[in-house]
Amino acid sequence: MENVVPATGGEVRSVSASADPVREGSAAAAGGSPLRRGLPRVRGGEPWPPTGVAVPGGAASAPAPVVQADAARIAEAAQASSSAPAATAAAAAASAVDIPSAERTTASGTSLRRGLPRVAGGEPWPPAGSVRAVAAPAVVSEVPEQAAPAVSIAATSAAAIAEPATAEAATSVVRRPDVSAPLPFTRTVWNGAAPRRVSAEPAPSRLRPTWPQAIGGLFAAAGLAVLAGAAIAIVRAFLSLPFMQDFLTTYPGEYHLPAGAPVGLPAWIGWQHFFNVFLMTLIIRSGLRVRSEKRPTAFWTPRGNPKGKISLTLWFHQGLDLLWILNGVVFIVLLFVTGQWMRLVPTSWEVFPNALSAALQYVSFDWPTENGWVNYNSLQQLAYFTVVFLAAPVAIATGFRMSGLWPKKAEGLSKAYPIEVARALHFPTMLFFVAFIVVHVALVLLTGMLRNLNHMFAAQDAVTWTGFWVFLLSLAVIAGGWIAARPLVLAPIAKLFGQVSGR
Repeated sequence: MENVVPATGGEVRSVSASADPVREGSAAAAGGSPLRRGLPRVRGGEPWPPTGVAVPGGAASAPAPVVQADAARIAEAAQASSSAPAATAAAAAASAVDIPSAERTTASGTSLRRGLPRVAGGEPWPPAGSVRAVAAPAVVSEVPEQAAPAVSIAATSAAAIAEPATAEAATSVVRRPDVSAPLPFTRTVWNGAAPRRVSAEPAPSRLRPTWPQAIGGLFAAAGLAVLAGAAIAIVRAFLSLPFMQDFLTTYPGEYHLPAGAPVGLPAWIGWQHFFNVFLMTLIIRSGLRVRSEKRPTAFWTPRGNPKGKISLTLWFHQGLDLLWILNGVVFIVLLFVTGQWMRLVPTSWEVFPNALSAALQYVSFDWPTENGWVNYNSLQQLAYFTVVFLAAPVAIATGFRMSGLWPKKAEGLSKAYPIEVARALHFPTMLFFVAFIVVHVALVLLTGMLRNLNHMFAAQDAVTWTGFWVFLLSLAVIAGGWIAARPLVLAPIAKLFGQVSGR
């Protein structure tokens, strides 16, 4: 390793020391202390700085051949530097080397371009005046590796001596820059793989079946179709028996209403029917959304009750429930005021055998005679009675128990009517309404579509297209309500009754 330090008078002395065996010949070096090489400045170039860069110090000189005795004294000075203080070791090393000034030679080189500073706020590196120096190998005795700092200090002291005529020794030691630490810099390239944002796989929706479930559903549908065809064939064969023919004659599927029962369907029933279907559709939609919604996007808080904060979807569901209850109350009142209740409430025990007769006729596809303008068949009457007077009250009671309107302080009432019971009944009740709507609409379309639609939407007993167009218009309104049931539309309405906030 070559150690070069600047000396007084613009000269630089160099001493070569290594752990290799002794080499023959003399050593000549130039320049200053060698710099540690780092990364290249250009792609594919050589490491920077180039080989032979020295600390600036003016002209360089090459020492005379070092004899064996001088090498021994350098080794002794190196051992002293390992135990003595730095100043004492430097003095011992300085006295161990005596290089005549006449043997110093001047080295020349090209100036190096200065770059970034080694420390923040410092001067550009290398220092001004650094040159590319060419050094010749020198032969010295084998010196331990730890003697290198002492040799460098000794060379510095020897180089600090003036011209031969001056006998005064140097009184100060020149410290060379520390090049052992790497250059400080700010990392601009991330040494790693591209960053990834691994998100948890969303849970499968309860309403969106997987492929195995879809295939299983297709097989189940095919199986149901086979069973339905078999049931139709069996029932038709059963009804062809003589005693079943007598049963159908005795119980054709309906019985006569009490005297004074109204004939026909007034317009208010048609409007009530449409509004009920509209509310039921949105209630089912919002109810399913409440069950599947895990992180609501908006919340509603009643005024004066910060603890009553609920999701905007739940507020919409409960608001629809209140409108549905209000519409049902009006419907019940008008039923009993106008006498239309006799069309829905059974008034004779004959309703049960006639309902069985009507069910068998439906299954056999030899459907009973429809005369809904005057009277419903017994199966229809029982179905409508169950929906209006049984299923609707169960839905209201269970929904009220699960809502925020339930009195929290009524501990005895809450214990007598646990919320778990309400939850166990509320969802199956909704499924019953869905099944009823599907079957009801199918039978309306299959058993005289134009006449049935005129009964419900045009309040007339005729086979025309009026009720059909009104029905299509009602479907468009229902579809518009389904699409509009989102936070962007619901939030302004909800603000009229409380405070709306985000997540």
